[in-house]
Amino acid sequence: MTTLVTSSPETTELRFPTGFRWGTATAAYQIEGAATEDGRTPSIWDTFSHTPGKVHHGDTGDIAADHYHRMPEDVALMRRLGVTDYRFSIAWPRVQPTGRGPAVQKGLDFYRRLCDELREAGIRPVATLYHWDLPQELEDTGGWPRRETAARFAEYAALTAAGLGDRVATWTTLNEPWCAAFLGYGNGVHAPGRTNDADALRAAHHLNLAHGWAVQALRTTLPNAAEVSLTLNLHALRPLTSAAGDLDAVRRIDAVANRIFLDPVFHGRLPDDLVRDTAGITDWSFVQDGDLAVTSAPIDSLGINYYSPTVVAAGASESPSPWAGAQSHVRFLPAPGPRTAMDWPVDAEGLYELLTRLRDELPGLPLLVTENGAAYDDYADPSGNVRDPERISYLHSHLTAVHRAIEAGVDVRGYFLWSLLDNFEWAYGYNKRFGIVHVDFATQRRTPKDSATWYGRTIARNAVDKP
Repeated sequence: MTTLVTSSPETTELRFPTGFRWGTATAAYQIEGAATEDGRTPSIWDTFSHTPGKVHHGDTGDIAADHYHRMPEDVALMRRLGVTDYRFSIAWPRVQPTGRGPAVQKGLDFYRRLCDELREAGIRPVATLYHWDLPQELEDTGGWPRRETAARFAEYAALTAAGLGDRVATWTTLNEPWCAAFLGYGNGVHAPGRTNDADALRAAHHLNLAHGWAVQALRTTLPNAAEVSLTLNLHALRPLTSAAGDLDAVRRIDAVANRIFLDPVFHGRLPDDLVRDTAGITDWSFVQDGDLAVTSAPIDSLGINYYSPTVVAAGASESPSPWAGAQSHVRFLPAPGPRTAMDWPVDAEGLYELLTRLRDELPGLPLLVTENGAAYDDYADPSGNVRDPERISYLHSHLTAVHRAIEAGVDVRGYFLWSLLDNFEWAYGYNKRFGIVHVDFATQRRTPKDSATWYGRTIARNAVDKP
């Protein structure tokens, strides 16, 4: 654990530990484009986005931010920002198009070139193996509710690590498996768009299993010094009141949102209350002997993605819901405060709450904030500038919360801002802008926003101003 270099009461800044990792983050389908080039075949998101009515305005990731062709320009932007790390995802159907068989060399070569550009710029590559782009052929044979998909993922992990292990020192198996399982198979607002609670629960287990098998494959393939990680979008849950019913609502959602991943991965068990609460949906017979020993393979760090808290109370919510039956006992309420363009509340306290919870529940495990950021209705003014003071305020408050967590003894090793570029924002298409670099999607012109300048100065100082 690094030593915190904090500020004295007389100073006006909050300094981060020496060696703190400052990064940005992206995802392959959201930025790469080149959807049919060099052997890449459709992922579930290609299919989903081309299905009428699934994505805002009929947008697709066919071109996205054209990063596949403009990668050196984007790395140059990061060099100017001064980031130490770049978290990107590898498109499974670009490297292994059908989810089976040997790697496609042209696909691997793109990521080799990306890593070489990053290393030349002094930026550490941080690779995510899965950010939701399952090869469509694997979905056609059952997708994540099918156990075989987890086995295929482990093979893909081994192939990719063999091809890039000399260039990438930090590997993340999965990004936000909750979204992949419950938004993809529960309420269907994400690819592949299926709506079956039993399938969502099966998918969650098989994603945990895929993670564990991938950890084993990475350990076998990579150098001993490689960092192996997992990224979860844990929910910062708050009861509306201290009434017993509201506290039970927190318990129910915590089981199906957080502990469904934390318990198998870090404790080798399924939450008893999760199994009990979902007994009317599944008997969990798809969990086989030995699975939980696999899912709990040790990892070196945990990534946390955080945007806003969740307020719950006793009651019932409208369907469709991704909560695998819990919604019949739980109401979801808006948190107070200002909102982003996603209509998400701005509440940095939730990030502090999550980080300190993990300090207590998983002592000794290094943490990374692997996504944090906000969408606003940005535009280039007549002078070509993109003013985004709301985003700067958002980032400042959340970095202040990270600093406070470190002072409280949380071993936070780094912060990855979401996102480098405006991009294809899943079901929202191009209607929401999270980037600190504005992208004119008609011309692909990149324009750093004021928040990019602010973030670059923050990195250079290794500090933020006191609130």
